[in-house]
Amino acid sequence: MPIQPATYTLADDGTPYSDTFDDVYHSAAGAIGQAEHVFLGGNGLPGRWRGRDRFVIVETGFGLGLNFLATWAAWRADPERAATLHFVSCELHPFAVEDLAALHARWPEFAPLAAELQAAWPSLTPGVHRLHLDKDQVFLTLYFGDARDGLAQLDARADAFLLDGFSPARNPDLWSQKVFHLLGRMAAPGATLATWSVAGEVREGLRRAGFEVEKAPGFAGKRQMLRGRHLGPRGGQVEEKPLLRESDAPQAARRAIVIGAGVAGSSAAERLAARGWSVEVIDVADRPGHGASGNHAGVLRPLPSLDDNRMSRLTRAGTLYGWRHIRRLRARGINVRAEDCGVLHLARDAAQQDKMRAVVERLALPPSVLRFVDADEAERIGGWPVPLGGWWFSDSGWVQPPTLCAANLAAHPSRIRTHFACPVAQIERVADEWRALDAAGQVIAAAPVLIMAAGTGLRDFPLAGTLPMVSARGQVSLLDAAAGSAPRVVMCRMGYVSPEVDGLRCAGATFDVGDDDPDLRERDHHENIAKLEAMLPGYTTRLGPTALRGRVGFRPASPDRLPMVGAIPSVSSIAPRTPLPEIPRHPGLYALSGFGARGLVWAALAGELMASLICGEPAPVENDLIAAVDPARFILRPVRQSATDD
Repeated sequence: MPIQPATYTLADDGTPYSDTFDDVYHSAAGAIGQAEHVFLGGNGLPGRWRGRDRFVIVETGFGLGLNFLATWAAWRADPERAATLHFVSCELHPFAVEDLAALHARWPEFAPLAAELQAAWPSLTPGVHRLHLDKDQVFLTLYFGDARDGLAQLDARADAFLLDGFSPARNPDLWSQKVFHLLGRMAAPGATLATWSVAGEVREGLRRAGFEVEKAPGFAGKRQMLRGRHLGPRGGQVEEKPLLRESDAPQAARRAIVIGAGVAGSSAAERLAARGWSVEVIDVADRPGHGASGNHAGVLRPLPSLDDNRMSRLTRAGTLYGWRHIRRLRARGINVRAEDCGVLHLARDAAQQDKMRAVVERLALPPSVLRFVDADEAERIGGWPVPLGGWWFSDSGWVQPPTLCAANLAAHPSRIRTHFACPVAQIERVADEWRALDAAGQVIAAAPVLIMAAGTGLRDFPLAGTLPMVSARGQVSLLDAAAGSAPRVVMCRMGYVSPEVDGLRCAGATFDVGDDDPDLRERDHHENIAKLEAMLPGYTTRLGPTALRGRVGFRPASPDRLPMVGAIPSVSSIAPRTPLPEIPRHPGLYALSGFGARGLVWAALAGELMASLICGEPAPVENDLIAAVDPARFILRPVRQSATDD
């Protein structure tokens, strides 16, 4: 469902007021006092997070973000605070960042924190958005959409709940029995809750969901508030299992091996190192980003669909998170060659153009994320005449993958150790550790966790034999280009062409499953040039005779074109309809592969998901998307090999 941004007016006393819900956003007596008395005090904070490695808070309505800012400020001020703070919140009508900034200006005591939040604020698109704040110590996970859907799709174990939102009379859906049940499902042992509402239906609904509640003195003019504690599974009830699997490795160990230094492996290594892990990265090449991640320029943009299916949602989430990740690296002074110059995806014919227009109208995403343009506007954007219009992704663009890989590995130099030109011949588990061995049987590295991100090399390891991965040969052509020459943006249509990057532009790419030829081929070069001509009629006549220049890479692809992110199954077959969490796995062994032609789109988000899986943290994507990329999914359904990709 498209996101409708929040609108507000100011009441006579200056309190922000929602015309949509006919209610105020916070107590007229003061938002910060309410946050501190009701939500922090009602949950026993800051005392309860002291000495913890991680503390997780789930909130039912983000609103202006004042509960979050007050919690963040209290966490920062506490010298005994938890090492990391996870704050998970749902919001049906999030504010545009401009409105958020105007409202936050009313609380200057939060100015530095509010500015950091505003700088990271995501596009108002439906689904989960993971924001990293305070040097990766504060994780804000926002679900934009109906809380009833979000709480059902969020995998988290909450230590505390903040029940906030417009009053039960104004917004009954947020205080429904379904919401209370979902909160109970998410409760960690000893979880507490607090809310300003003491309505009878709220107390009874929480009781039915397994919470013991009591009234307590309220804030300012409100006589009472509610606080409670989850009692855990009651007699005869079976606790629901989460999709996430916490690593068998003790958190104190925090050591991992990553095989592969491409966009997949380097992303996972960076995300674990950001959490304080020591990571050994091993690669057969002599530098990062040499294999399938070695192209001169690749595309980072989403792939929309009329029904907003899993591919559509994952590529959108991956694109938005990927650009945020690049901006975070750059903010730390780490260079990544990339430009969000925009991506123009042209229609093949009039029928597809009509469909592309319908997709834009149906999804109703922010124009910076997706907009339809006709042929005239497409020509103005790209700088070349085209017969048809299509999709315009103004916030997307190109990335040079090797620089992203190098940046990931350089982000935490004291925690990431690299082993280049170092083939792994075998992996084995001894006691509670995985060992990566060379051809002579010598140990390259050992750790409780091992992530296999070796691209098509994954097929060489018997323990990954349950994964139906194929190799797809891709050849990219490199063409001389003058600075500022057309096209000035990335353009796509049955292939892609980049703008000029260091005097060259990339055109391609082929996608041939099961083709192991490593050499450049004239016919593939001609295929790329033909795709370019079909995209930009008349363009190739200006090229003249071109020498064969380009690059061949072999991309790991899965049968359903979705990546594989998660623990590797230890069985090759199992009873149909077995829940994914119940499929046996090799302890501490994970796969990060199957990226196909979308390595840049998946990489950063997949690395964050992998780190969350290993650490047992709240997930950065919805439950159905976690299931969609789980490597064990192929055990539960027949595999139909796909020989094409787009």
